[in-house]
Amino acid sequence: MSSPVRIAVYSGTFDPITLGHTDVARRAAGLFDQLVIAVAVAHHKKTLFSLPQRVQLAQAATDSIANVLVLPFDGLIMDFCAAQNACAVVRGIRNLTDFDYEAQMAAMNRKLRPDVETVFLLPDAPLQCISSTLVREIGKLGGDVSQMVSPDVLAALTAASKGS
Repeated sequence: MSSPVRIAVYSGTFDPITLGHTDVARRAAGLFDQLVIAVAVAHHKKTLFSLPQRVQLAQAATDSIANVLVLPFDGLIMDFCAAQNACAVVRGIRNLTDFDYEAQMAAMNRKLRPDVETVFLLPDAPLQCISSTLVREIGKLGGDVSQMVSPDVLAALTAASKGS
């Protein structure tokens, strides 16, 4: 009798996906049979990249990780987890501020879906200072973000800054 497939969901806006995100995805993919990267519609944010662009960039950034699937999602992450038959949601945390916020979210998510565990992963130490917000701002101001994002994301950021 085979054991059930262990699916985890790693959600975020990913505007854009950074090397910190891909490091967390790689680590999570090693812990689960399948990792679904759930790219949020993000009604509450004005994103630099459209949802299809963010999905495509996440796919390109993680294409070397065999058991990763990238999908868009809208609504509650716990509902998305249920639809994917996920047993866990993965959250990357860089610092204590992230931890405080994510611990509150994990407690609320547990109330919504007690059967879905929250797993916190730290990106590799040199990547912990990277955030999508900082990458967008540095890129917009003409700074070098090549050590923070994949080549595909760098090209998209360069194109976006030329278009603005």
